[in-house]
Amino acid sequence: MRLAVLGDPVAHSLSPLLHRAALEATGIPGEYEARRVDAAGMAEAVDAIRRGDLDGANVTMPHKALALELADEADDTARRAGAVNTLVRVTGRVVGHNTDVVGVRTAWRWGGLPTTGPVIVLGAGGAAAAAVLALAHRDIIVAARRPEEAQALLDRLGVDGTVRGLDVTGRGAVVVNATPLGMRGEELPGPILEEAVGLFDMAYGAVPTPAVRRAASAGIPVVAGPVMLLGQAMASFRLWTGRRAPEAAMRQALAAALEGRPRFA
Repeated sequence: MRLAVLGDPVAHSLSPLLHRAALEATGIPGEYEARRVDAAGMAEAVDAIRRGDLDGANVTMPHKALALELADEADDTARRAGAVNTLVRVTGRVVGHNTDVVGVRTAWRWGGLPTTGPVIVLGAGGAAAAAVLALAHRDIIVAARRPEEAQALLDRLGVDGTVRGLDVTGRGAVVVNATPLGMRGEELPGPILEEAVGLFDMAYGAVPTPAVRRAASAGIPVVAGPVMLLGQAMASFRLWTGRRAPEAAMRQALAAALEGRPRFA
């Protein structure tokens, strides 16, 4: 199999390690590479899948919405989220999926985050949409720099929720960072982690994000981006291969990649 992860930036991605381990563990010959692409590069990569030069791909920031536009068809979750993170070749057509929704639910369970109480989703893009869909049964607050975009997100998804600006505090809530903030060492907006009871940080870079470090120091449950990555990667692997992902091998590869970092989930 010929697979890739497409995004910008992408050098930090742990997806190649996870999927190479999965291919090896299942005995499936193949390769998985990281490709830094712009919008034109995304279109070229989707054409490569259509031709059969690639069998599939993961898509990361900032191209998930573009991937939905470029795919020949998409599943219901991807259409509702307005974002595709997994592309699969099916008889010469490119089908888009969104395994981030499954990834959120799986990592939430693995990390032992509170199962009741409010959730504050920071952001209004494709990652935020996946979080809102995954947690639609909860009391949802969407916080964004432009509240009108947060409201549009809730309206598009058909999910009841409250819209707030970035001055919201996390009192009694689990905060979900569905923005790139933290990938390059940025802090989350000042008050959003105040009195929070948990953090789910989708962003990750070469080192734990400042938000993850702050939350861990405060002693609240934390799920860091690589944990969600594992959950969605397992779902992607099954879409490409039709086989159950080898969780143990993928976890071992993730642990090796994160060796020496503090453990947060």
